[in-house]
Amino acid sequence: MSKEKQFVTEITPQGEDFSRWYIDVIKKAELMDYSPVRGCIVFRPEGYEIWEHMKEELDRRFKETGHRNAYFPLFIPESFFQKEKEHVEGFNPELPWVTEAGGEQLEEKLAIRPTSETMIGHMYSKWIHSYRDLPVLINQWANVVRWEKRTLPFLRTSEFLWQEGHTAHETEVEAREETMRMLETYRSFVEDYLAIPVISGEKTPSERFAGAVDTYSIEAMMKDGRAVQAGTSHYLGNKFAVAFDIKFLDRENQQQYAHTTSWGVSTRLIGSLIMVHGDDRGLVLPPKVAPTQVIMIPIGPPKTRDAVIARVDELYGQLKKAGVRVRVDDRSDMSPGWKFNEYEMRGVPIRLELGPRDMDNGVCVLVSRVSGEKRVVAQADLVSEISRMLEEVHHEMFEKAKSFRQENTYVVDTLDEMKGLLEQKRGFVTAGWCGSAACEKQVKEETGATSRNIPFEPAERKATCLCCGEKAEHTVVFARAY
Repeated sequence: MSKEKQFVTEITPQGEDFSRWYIDVIKKAELMDYSPVRGCIVFRPEGYEIWEHMKEELDRRFKETGHRNAYFPLFIPESFFQKEKEHVEGFNPELPWVTEAGGEQLEEKLAIRPTSETMIGHMYSKWIHSYRDLPVLINQWANVVRWEKRTLPFLRTSEFLWQEGHTAHETEVEAREETMRMLETYRSFVEDYLAIPVISGEKTPSERFAGAVDTYSIEAMMKDGRAVQAGTSHYLGNKFAVAFDIKFLDRENQQQYAHTTSWGVSTRLIGSLIMVHGDDRGLVLPPKVAPTQVIMIPIGPPKTRDAVIARVDELYGQLKKAGVRVRVDDRSDMSPGWKFNEYEMRGVPIRLELGPRDMDNGVCVLVSRVSGEKRVVAQADLVSEISRMLEEVHHEMFEKAKSFRQENTYVVDTLDEMKGLLEQKRGFVTAGWCGSAACEKQVKEETGATSRNIPFEPAERKATCLCCGEKAEHTVVFARAY
């Protein structure tokens, strides 16, 4: 087999086996690799850089809304979890514990954090004494551990990276405003930065975060029709404040409990953008988070190689100066055709081709990863044309994903209708729900679909419950989910 053929990328088609396609793509694109620890992955540079771009943009948005970063310990005493009953019951099955250190048994075993509400609640009780100390607006970038039984790289791993915001407020109104502000921050980030359309709404009681009064989420549809919870924001009320004694003297000199919130997104967003945008050729990366936005490939016979590469280097410098993440592949032992396929598989948004004829005409060729459109542009206008094309790629990716979601979202009146639909098709199902836990449980048991959220703006409001036929209190989006 020739060296070039060894590099040929073979990817399982999505329609044949979506899960296999996903694993093929993330490994061949070198986003991750498996570690020797069950359920834990290694982020390779191509994958970690996507997270870095997400982190940079989210961090900017958090700081614009007054939040500051801090860091809290990885280990949490067992007694902290006992203080909030719902919280410990919700996380206990996933908790890994440290019972021995330095060759000695610990007096109190320590959990490796699954989330930090308890630790942060303890610290806030030490820091907050007066209404003048409020609000406290803190975010943490960290790793967390939840010992998952079934794992899938990026989407569900035993250890993952995330940010978790934790805030404390003087009043319920302020805390609820914070909860919704951060949900909207997530929505705009995921849609405007990752080109993923989402549905914003409130979680049903059974799907709330453990210990929350109310949980809100943004839900995204993958190309196999399954849902991913792309971000959550929780109003915690006084629950954690009472448990951890977060009290303050109010403006009337009376002791009050603070109102707290928490909110977070994680590296499952990497898995989401792969599953939302990818195709049978591989990754399709949103331009704003792509490690490489433009790949430059010089073409032509050996006798013109030096001149073409010299011009490519000049154009590279212009793009680099303009802030474009650009790379040049001028390897002589790989053909242009092989390179085209390779960078399509890696999801680079724009390919730039330059050959001797293009040099003579003062132009170059731009190729969109999304549409495949070839555009001949003047080299003098390259920076502005690249900028415009990156915006067009983002817009096209978002609209394509939105159309896919619309085409695979259905409205039903009865559970039988929903069962028949999900046996034949993939996607989201909108239906009425009376509000009873029994009816919600029945949907899950008979279809495998869970309530994703109660959308703020449903496409259609339903009058009756799909299970019992009684009056619907809510219109709910149901789906099978990761």
